[in-house]
This record gives sequence, structure tokens and C-alpha cells, in this order.
Amino acid sequence: MSDSPTRAGFVGLAGRPNVGKSTLVNAIVGSKVAIVSDRPQTTRRASRGVATDLVAGWQLVLVDLPGVQRPRDVLTERMQRRVEQELGGADVVLLVLNAEQGIGPGDQFIARHMLEVGSSTPVICAVNKIDRLGPAETAAVLAATAKLAVVDEIFPISARRGTGMGPLIRRLAELVPEGPLLYPPEDVSDRPSEVHLAELIREQVLRRTHEELPHAVEVSLQELASREDGLIEITAQVWAETDSQKAILIGKGGRMIRDIGTAARKELERELAAKVFLDLQVRVRERWRRDEGLLDRLGID
Repeated sequence: MSDSPTRAGFVGLAGRPNVGKSTLVNAIVGSKVAIVSDRPQTTRRASRGVATDLVAGWQLVLVDLPGVQRPRDVLTERMQRRVEQELGGADVVLLVLNAEQGIGPGDQFIARHMLEVGSSTPVICAVNKIDRLGPAETAAVLAATAKLAVVDEIFPISARRGTGMGPLIRRLAELVPEGPLLYPPEDVSDRPSEVHLAELIREQVLRRTHEELPHAVEVSLQELASREDGLIEITAQVWAETDSQKAILIGKGGRMIRDIGTAARKELERELAAKVFLDLQVRVRERWRRDEGLLDRLGID
């Protein structure tokens, strides 16, 4: 570590659903700490990814937040409340935009909301997915971004390919305050391992059900045990809200849940560096998104 004082702080990621916030967190941390899907509202809990550079002497605690939206039920009310709380406590706000979609009403809504809050927190804008645009289109979306009154600086990036990530990370490190590291340097996330493993399973559900299911699916880890031969046994419940959704999750002859299980097991083995036996059980829990007590137990606050 250099002799200069260390810098460490919280970076809250704001943006519409499905702009690539989780992909960006994973790219900065250099490890998969947030699940990724092309389905909106993949992120339900505020999770923290921790990126540390001991040589340069900084640590960024990246708060991957649900996409900003107008609440529709108790679940989304809680998600939105958590967004506001986390952004209020951030040292830097990183507003993420989707270059491919341009500046839309949702981005304007977020910018107006941030102005109403009236915070003096610096707002850095990452215009993501520029790898999908040509030079003229990129210039146009950057010009439109510059008109957002809340934005202090703009960085065109591709989180998926790594384009432009260096300058963005260096600027974020300059903006967090001087102080000791907030997490041990080897940490990459603050999320309990059971929650992270359940999220890896839910990621595979989202990737395979596409438009057939709304975001009425949750995964709860029921058992995690290590055998003497090194095999890890995991039992998890996949919840749907209706019998028809349960039927979709199981699939004809059980094919869907087998495919989900096979893909999830590979992700779990990669994460745990061990062989995994995965038992997935599909259950119906009606209106779970409106159950305050259940959401408390799931840690969606």
C-alpha cells in the first residue's frame, strides 16, 4: 500500500431497471457478486460489492440497488424505500444509463427525484452499453445525458467488455473520502453466503422462464450441508404465487426444473469450488410479495 492516506466510501448505483447496474458492479469488483439477467427488476435487495486496490490505497463499497420505479406492491415499495435510504447515505452516486435506449422518461424521473432530494452528494453518470452504438449515436446520447441537471461528470463505458472502466474507477476512488478501509481487503461482498447461493439459483430461473413468469418467483435455501467426501448438499425451494406458475417452473415432464437445476448446480459448483448435489423443490406461496412478515424473513427491507 502507498504511504498516502487511504480512501474508502460508499457508491450508490441508481438507474432504471435493466440498465446494467449489476454487470457494472461485477466488473468493478472483478468477481460475480450480483446476479445478472435481461429481465427488469432482477435485483431485489441492496447488496454491497467491495472493490479494493491496496497498491493505490482505496476501497469502493458499491451498493447495487433495485431499479428506480413507482411501487406496485409491498415488495416494490420496500425495494424503492431501500433505494432512497442507500442513496441518501452514499458518498458518491453513480447514475447508470443505457446508451442503447437513450435518455427516456424513466431517466428524467430519476433525475427529477434526485434533484428533489437536494443532496450535495456528487453524481457521476456511467453511460453503459456504448459497444452497441456507432460514433454518431454515442455522441448523441452523451449530449442528451449532459442536459440532465443532476449529473456532474459523464463516463461512456461498456461494463460487459470493460471499455472505459479504468477512468470511471479512478474517478470514483478520487471522490470517496479519506479514511480507513471499511471491509477486510479480501472481501468482495457483504451478502451472507446462503442468500448469494439462493440468488444464483434464481438467476437461472429468470434466464429460462423469460416472459412466461412475472417476477413472482423467489428462492429460499432450506439446507446446506457438507459431506465427509467433500460433496455439498443443497436443498432449495423455488416459490411461485399460483399453481399455473408452478406448472411453468416444473415444465412438461419436469424438464424446466431439471434444466434450471443443471445450470444452477454448475454456478454453485463454480462459486463453492466443490461438487454439489442440488435438490430443487417448487412450492406455491400465494401473494408472498405482499406478506410483510415473509419479506422481513427474506431480508428484503
